[in-house]
Amino acid sequence: MILVSACLLGINCQYNGENDLTEKLLEFLKDKGTFIAMCPEVWGGLPIPRDASQIVGGTGIDVVGGKAKVMSIKNKDVTNEFITGAERILQIAKENNVELAILKAKSPSCGVGKIYDDLASRHLIDGDGVAAALLRKNGIKVMTEKDLIAGNWPK
Repeated sequence: MILVSACLLGINCQYNGENDLTEKLLEFLKDKGTFIAMCPEVWGGLPIPRDASQIVGGTGIDVVGGKAKVMSIKNKDVTNEFITGAERILQIAKENNVELAILKAKSPSCGVGKIYDDLASRHLIDGDGVAAALLRKNGIKVMTEKDLIAGNWPK
């Protein structure tokens, strides 16, 4: 089973109420059978649209470990919502024997390998978003739509 960021499938659930429909992802999924569309931020209780957020004081794994926070651009602490969403995603992944998650690049929830450190400057740092980190910590392979676009399709 595959878990997929809903915004990549054309569902308007990004922070700004838009999506990031990715044709290469649709091409990849067409013969894979069933998959699960999800948005950890929405599943954590945040609305659509919502204020952009960033991890402060570390990366997603640090948020999971209680060493960092997720803050909105209006300086509201949304750490609990991000953790709740990530935990719900992990529960669904375990219940459905998910082996792969294809997630939205650079997102504070779903980013894999690179996330925004500072939204104003668009500066990237090495690390995963909160949901990606929790999935990876639990042995689920994570990748982004950028990997598919680059031709790095999983076997």
